[in-house]
Amino acid sequence: MIRASTLCGVLVAASVGCVADEPSTSEFDQLSSVHLKGGAHAEPSFTDLGLSLNATGELSGLGNPDIVVELAARANVDATCGNPGTNTWQAPGQNPAPITVTGSQAIPASEFKNGTVAFDVYTKAPAATVEGAPDCANSMWTEVIQDLAFTSATITVQQPEGTAVLTVSCSFSSPTADGAVPGTQVTCTSD
Repeated sequence: MIRASTLCGVLVAASVGCVADEPSTSEFDQLSSVHLKGGAHAEPSFTDLGLSLNATGELSGLGNPDIVVELAARANVDATCGNPGTNTWQAPGQNPAPITVTGSQAIPASEFKNGTVAFDVYTKAPAATVEGAPDCANSMWTEVIQDLAFTSATITVQQPEGTAVLTVSCSFSSPTADGAVPGTQVTCTSD
């Protein structure tokens, strides 16, 4: 396939005017093959920060448009219940339903180096209390989230207009504990 810029160069040499068309966004998408740097078995790194999850890694095969890296993480919740009376005893071991927390990082194309860029994205912490205290003795109590133990995470890379160019789905062989998640506990697939 001859690019318009190459054809224009030939035509200019022949003293014929020409205007080169710039590749469209869809052409950039076709030219880019976004993937995790490091090959087919590359995986991001994760850190459990208690109430949020951090994911880091490097992307390759990027085109020219800016990107947004989104992180969605599913977690088991550890919460306590507080008695509203004068007795402020905390009942540990509550088991609220699992929740999903999300976060994102915008990365401008000016930060890409030869189609490669690092990402460092965090989920936002959930609200500190569970509305209505459904896992406590009654709704007059206060249910406070103490910790999240993450069971899975999905990283989605989007280019202009919300077009997903990469989805990395990861599961953790056991729920995470605070600190770095060992790579041996992480299994990821990329789409």
